[in-house]
Amino acid sequence: MTLKTSMYVPAAFALLLTSPVLAQATDPLIDVNGDGMYSFPEVQAIMPEMTEDQFTVLDTSGDGLLDADEITVGVEAGILPVSDG
Repeated sequence: MTLKTSMYVPAAFALLLTSPVLAQATDPLIDVNGDGMYSFPEVQAIMPEMTEDQFTVLDTSGDGLLDADEITVGVEAGILPVSDG
């Protein structure tokens, strides 16, 4: 490993540690299938008041699932519960 390369490794590692995607782990009480995403049925099971329209607003990618970034936005907005994981 060259000196130049060895300088990048710690910087890359530090960046990964501060990444919001890694900071927001899915809650196993919501993500029952463990795929790292929340489906509408998974969210509604613990939040029966969640409507499909509210879920769709969070699902900015439109794929029917909340990925890590969408979950983080929902948590920060106070719409989704904070993960214990």
